[in-house]
Amino acid sequence: MTTNEGKGKTVVVGLSGGVNSSVAALLLKQQGWNVTGLFMKNWEDDDDDEYCSSRQDLIDVMSVADTIGIDVEVVNFAKEYRERVFSIFLEEYRAGRTPNPDVLCNSEIKFKAFLDHALRMGADRIATGHYAGVRESNAGDGRFQLLKAEDGTKDQSYFLHRLDQRQLSKTLFPLADLYKRDVRRMAEEAGLHVAVKKDSTGICFIGERPFKEFLMRYLPPKKGEIRCLDDGRLLGEHDGLTYHTLGQRKGLQIGGVKGGKGSATGEHEAWFVAGKDMARNILYVVQGHDHPALLADELTADQLSWISGEPPHTHWVYGAKTRYRQADAPCEIESVDAGGCRIRFAEPQWAVTPGQSVVVYESRVCLGGGVIR
Repeated sequence: MTTNEGKGKTVVVGLSGGVNSSVAALLLKQQGWNVTGLFMKNWEDDDDDEYCSSRQDLIDVMSVADTIGIDVEVVNFAKEYRERVFSIFLEEYRAGRTPNPDVLCNSEIKFKAFLDHALRMGADRIATGHYAGVRESNAGDGRFQLLKAEDGTKDQSYFLHRLDQRQLSKTLFPLADLYKRDVRRMAEEAGLHVAVKKDSTGICFIGERPFKEFLMRYLPPKKGEIRCLDDGRLLGEHDGLTYHTLGQRKGLQIGGVKGGKGSATGEHEAWFVAGKDMARNILYVVQGHDHPALLADELTADQLSWISGEPPHTHWVYGAKTRYRQADAPCEIESVDAGGCRIRFAEPQWAVTPGQSVVVYESRVCLGGGVIR
């Protein structure tokens, strides 16, 4: 349905070549906004290979723009991406942690470099195809809140938790109340060929390629021992601690080794990464998905980012995620200071991984979060 909600106002929509951002632009055009599309080129190192080519995405963007009837600008943020996202990504892996570059990409590129560029273009707002919502607070304090999307299976607020008040005040999420099936239907009805385009998966600069293969380009192998955490037995050899993450099961190549004396689990259960000794270059593993070494009832986090500008109350009951595909786990924030925060969970959480984000919610409202240490 066409409305005049955006009449006389300009919005720049980040177009990726996928169905989500395409329908976001379509909806805003129907609402009366003066819509311009912007295609961001964020990676150049190997953009001509089979895994990470943006050429087809740009072709799709131009086709969608022509069908909708909007102009498109192409902008290169590769320098900003390398400095603000990829360099930190590598630094974290070198330190033995497992970072989440999509969180950084959103806060530093899609809602900073992109936002600043769009404002210079004269935009009143920017928009993306993220599944999330934004609204003004009911408290009447002029603050904005980040909300979970209506489609809980697609909600992306976890990746957006570092956005601040300035960024949210200038952002529209047209897909907030839509389900993915409806987005594809709208695209099909509008004649957009991307209606059936496969969703992109994985980290944007890695694409569909094997993750270890990509890391080896930048972080050379450094072989070391794999030992059982329970009894210290030597089980095998790893290529480098940087290639492994807490809770990892595949790729250890020690599947045939039985559990030893004192093993907390059955003899033939799978092995999981349980820890890293960076100084001695040892990878520690345990048997069994529910081994105690893989469970934690509390965590500490730093690099805190609270959307309202202020930390949540301590000792209130909240929900939190320590990974994207996870239900909110009841918790309380025990302390918050300049150095970080401590969060205690009602039930132990599995494979709480240093470098990943912990994101705190109060019902549908995303409060922010930090980096697990």
